[in-house]
Amino acid sequence: MPQQLAFELPVRAALGRDDFLVAPSNSVAVATLADWAAWPLGKMVLVGDEGAGKTHLCHVWAEDCGATVLAPDALPTADIDALATGPVAIDGADMLPPEAQEPLFHLHNQLAANGQPLLLTGQSAPSRWPLTLPDLRSRLEATAVTRIEAPDDALLAGVLVKHFNDRQISIAPEVVNYVIKRAPRSLGVMGQVSRALDQTALAEGRAVTRVLAAKVLDALDNSPS
Repeated sequence: MPQQLAFELPVRAALGRDDFLVAPSNSVAVATLADWAAWPLGKMVLVGDEGAGKTHLCHVWAEDCGATVLAPDALPTADIDALATGPVAIDGADMLPPEAQEPLFHLHNQLAANGQPLLLTGQSAPSRWPLTLPDLRSRLEATAVTRIEAPDDALLAGVLVKHFNDRQISIAPEVVNYVIKRAPRSLGVMGQVSRALDQTALAEGRAVTRVLAAKVLDALDNSPS
């Protein structure tokens, strides 16, 4: 069968509260972020694997309390005094570049002085972050941690369906069940699978079926890591 040209179309990323799927694996983290006024010292670290939903939950929290969400590499040029007048989230703080450590240290202290909360996200706790500024390390290691745990089948299925909904594609339950039984148990992998299935279906002019899912999963299994 001749292949069609497949164009990478924009995908609508749904990051609102109604799009976040609450399950036993993330319910503690959801409740902890909802009760941000009770955070010890007004700060929290949200930890979870890649694709676990940290960014999504971070944006839900920011919407709740009117926080500014920043990537760590934005800190060196940020106006720290202006930022510290309201809640702040640093998404991906475990990837903090060296030049951002001093600004984060000052932001941390300014937020504390102003009584404003600070949320940081990462794949691991701050004790494992590549921090070289001793004062910053000591403050972040003293920050409470809440964790998004490994997903169950219901959450994996829900996230897979959500990824297809974001791409405006419907997917049959039998395909969903097949994927979550065959693919690695990771929310991040669900995103990779949905993208690969979408691209392959477009390129081959086929529907997203169980047979196509098997082909895509085999290709992903055999791709270089």
